[in-house]
Amino acid sequence: MKLQNHPQTLRQYLRLFLTGIAMGTADVIPGVSGGTMAFILGIYEDLLNAIKSFDVRLVKMVARLKVREALDHVPWQFLVTLLLGIGSAVVTLAHLVHWMMTDQYRYILLFAFFFGLILASILAIGVTIPWSLRTMASLVVGTVVAFIIVNMVPLDMPHDPLTLFLSGMIAIMAMILPGISGSFILLILGQYEYLLRAVKQLDIFPLIFAGMGTVVGIIGFSRVLSWLLKHYHQATIAALVGFMVGSLWKIWPWKEFLGTRLDRHGDIELMLGGNILPNVLTAGFWLALLLCLVGFVLVCFLDHLLSGANPVFRLVGMGRSTKTETAPTAE
Repeated sequence: MKLQNHPQTLRQYLRLFLTGIAMGTADVIPGVSGGTMAFILGIYEDLLNAIKSFDVRLVKMVARLKVREALDHVPWQFLVTLLLGIGSAVVTLAHLVHWMMTDQYRYILLFAFFFGLILASILAIGVTIPWSLRTMASLVVGTVVAFIIVNMVPLDMPHDPLTLFLSGMIAIMAMILPGISGSFILLILGQYEYLLRAVKQLDIFPLIFAGMGTVVGIIGFSRVLSWLLKHYHQATIAALVGFMVGSLWKIWPWKEFLGTRLDRHGDIELMLGGNILPNVLTAGFWLALLLCLVGFVLVCFLDHLLSGANPVFRLVGMGRSTKTETAPTAE
């Protein structure tokens, strides 16, 4: 069921709304990208095309007060439904996610579930790629770049308008890439706490400069990605899968626990170190493993609903009798 930017049936609207909820949930979790959820749930290219509709032609229509033509130009049904889902998740689940991330045991359970989601996505998308030297190289590059990014140490950067603009631009570019969290990029660039404080205190000027950067970044970068998908589709998909592979290091549920502390708002915050191996003799490990499997099976199920050819379901004899053919793409 391909949306192609214009949902028409109730089922398509519901699917899009639920996809927005998944994206919003991911966005409130540091280290998890909403772009990953869009990629997993099959609307990634639709989302890029929707963003691309905000162009010079639209500006001219608005300037000439051609409202009907402007509405026809922008897939507003797609964007509004998706944004409603994202907003609903942020409003309703932010406190729940924050609560889960203030306890080591709950933290492991939360990230185990997302780890399973992304593992299944790598498998489901990876088997559709015709692997060659080019696509393998793209996978390796994407993996290495993501791994380097998620292991970068936060920088001590100034908060002048140009830095805020560039930070917003880079963060939103990362946010629409599967596997890389935009909030984590802001943390690396030393702007996360500063912009969070600006939001809390309604300090409008830093938000204006960062917001201008996000607009430029998302409009420009969406066109770059769309062009790459059009001309080098398989290599680009392989690189995006690589981003998800590289992000697994950050999403690994079991971390060295260094204690807790109070943040500047008086809330409990976990102090975590590097990745460690889990203790398989504890009940907590098996519950986390169960949630990982639930996330894995959930993505496989959703993929099978869309394609009818998920490799896990085909393995147990529930796939289509004939292999799904994919249209040839330019490389």
